[in-house]
Amino acid sequence: MADGKKNAQAEALICSNKNASRNFHLTEKFEAGMVLQGTEVKSIRAGNVHIHDAYGAVGHGEVFLLHMHIGPYSHGNRYNHEPLRTRKLLLNRTEIRKLIGAVVEKGFTLVPVKLYWVKGRVKIELALAKGKTKGDRRQDIKKRDAKREIDTALKRRK
Repeated sequence: MADGKKNAQAEALICSNKNASRNFHLTEKFEAGMVLQGTEVKSIRAGNVHIHDAYGAVGHGEVFLLHMHIGPYSHGNRYNHEPLRTRKLLLNRTEIRKLIGAVVEKGFTLVPVKLYWVKGRVKIELALAKGKTKGDRRQDIKKRDAKREIDTALKRRK
């Protein structure tokens, strides 16, 4: 998603983090692959995944996703995966350097925005984010209400 190109046929949304834009100022977005186990992929296909509590972390020149919940696969055996394990993200070296600079030095957070399929592979869209204050959230609500009132007034005029 960093290059801005989308192929609607090859992309199928699995889940999204609706609270990300509500609680954070999202600046720049990155598309990353994930290192998954076999039962995790099957569980994602079944829809047993949540990313609302997940966040990204940078360490040792790599990017990891923490607290993403992938439920156990229903037909899995004793080799079933751990639901909240740390998962490695696959990014370019230049993107990793950019993320290290932003997260460590500038105080940004890596927030997952959505999880989707691209050509049979699971991809996650991460965003560099800064937390919103209570006042920021209130201003967003005021703007949304004002826009809604303007739209209804324009509809009544027509």
